[in-house]
Parts: sequence; C-alpha cells; structure tokens
Amino acid sequence: MNEWKKEVSPALESKRDEFLLLGYSGATMDEIWECLLARFERNNELEEMKLHQLVNEIMRLSVNEYMNWLTIHAYKGTKTFESKD
Repeated sequence: MNEWKKEVSPALESKRDEFLLLGYSGATMDEIWECLLARFERNNELEEMKLHQLVNEIMRLSVNEYMNWLTIHAYKGTKTFESKD
C-alpha cells in the first residue's frame, strides 16, 4: 500500500488543503495517510484495494473521522504525537 502513497499524493494534498480551509491547521498529508491505513487495516481492505478506490477513500475522508483518529492516538500515545514534542 505504501508504494501508492506517491501516486495518490495529489489527492492527499487536496484533502489536507480542504482540512486547512476548514480550520484544521495541524493536518498533514502523512497523518491523513496513516488515518486511512488504520481504517483499511481495521476493515481488512488493504490487499484488495485498487488505485481508484484508494483515491475515492481519500476524498471521502471526513474531518470527523480524521479528528477521532487523532484523538484515539493522542490517548494511546503513538509515535505520531511522540515526534511532535
């Protein structure tokens, strides 16, 4: 799945810009990617995902789902937040 990250970077950038316009200035492309990977792992969708489906999933990611993911990882103390200190 990580080999597709470069190919879908325009979609990730678009989603990050959308979040920035909505006032979520801390949103990064890497965090959006990690959030999506976590959802795919949770739903066992990693192996059967096609490129166009991946782009669709990026574009339909909601701010609510992204913020929930960030909150859960903040409570768990994952690497994402350890590196920001």
